[in-house]
Amino acid sequence: MHIQKLKLRYFRNYKDLGIEFGEGYNIIYGDNAQGKTNIIEAIFLCASGRSHRTSRDLELVNTGSIGYYVKLDMFKNDADSSIEMIFEKNERKKIKINEIPAIKIGSLMGHLNAVIFSPEDLFIIKEGPSERRRFLDITLSQLRPSYFHDLQQYSKILLQRNMLLKEMVNRKELYDTLEIWNNHLIKTGSRIIKIRNEFIQRMDMKASMRHKKLSNEAEKLEVRYVPSFNVKNSYELNDIEEDYRKTVESAIKKEIYKCTTLFGPHRDDYDIILNGMSTKIYGSQGQQRTAVLSMKLAEIDIMKEDTGDCPVLLLDDVLSELDNNRQEYLFENIGKIQTFITCTDKSFFRKPDANAKLFNIVNGMVIN
Repeated sequence: MHIQKLKLRYFRNYKDLGIEFGEGYNIIYGDNAQGKTNIIEAIFLCASGRSHRTSRDLELVNTGSIGYYVKLDMFKNDADSSIEMIFEKNERKKIKINEIPAIKIGSLMGHLNAVIFSPEDLFIIKEGPSERRRFLDITLSQLRPSYFHDLQQYSKILLQRNMLLKEMVNRKELYDTLEIWNNHLIKTGSRIIKIRNEFIQRMDMKASMRHKKLSNEAEKLEVRYVPSFNVKNSYELNDIEEDYRKTVESAIKKEIYKCTTLFGPHRDDYDIILNGMSTKIYGSQGQQRTAVLSMKLAEIDIMKEDTGDCPVLLLDDVLSELDNNRQEYLFENIGKIQTFITCTDKSFFRKPDANAKLFNIVNGMVIN
């Protein structure tokens, strides 16, 4: 799988851009605030249906314009394919796959798999659980469209259940209705928890191996799932449902008092441990960056295993953050993956023997 062309209209600082990529390394360089990251953002938008920088499509629209258009042409499974994203203010975003309108955003998942590594990815370690869940959800949604569907359903169930809990402060007769929403919450939430646990176990194993090599066997990296309630038995679906139901039933009075759902996937977390200690609290900036790099390489490994194909790799302004040894390890281990690299100076790309295509970006234009 590789991306052939990208077309942008009124997207960020691009009014009209058409660009053809190489199958190997694509080096997108130029001064700050010229639009390099916007190209990465457009590619990631076509993979996940969302920007990696904002949840608001309005922020992606060129100043003074009413919407944006993104088209990505790719070669996958021995055939040409395309993805189009069309957004206009006050309307829902439209998606086309091979020129056919997609009814739901879930139809996009898995069509283009992409792994992104940017400075903001340190938030996975530095920030709260929501950032770590976001990383999980974006990756798993690409790999399993059914997971994305469950996430959407769970959000709707959570919203309805929280509204009901607020009403129950003065209307205790709604207990029967709450039981219906409890069942929906437990069934859908348990499926999410099961898949997350399986993924984190694989991430733990693969990221640990990657980190061991990156640190010259000096450090041990672990990734541990921390669900919002105690899963006492196993992570088989029936056992998760049983423990989840017991937790929900014991928490109902407190939830009515607080008018919110206290347990479930929306409160999950996972710990990133280095040599037995929290990377967030005790890890240096360099150790945190190496831990995230290990997790991103593990993400690539998992995507290869699950899809039988390589994802595209998006490296947004991270080469200057990696020393020579880590850069060398990165490029040695990504193999023949189509890679997009943004940097302020093309000299940051220290792989002179590589098959690379260069793009100099100046004020939203490609300068040859």
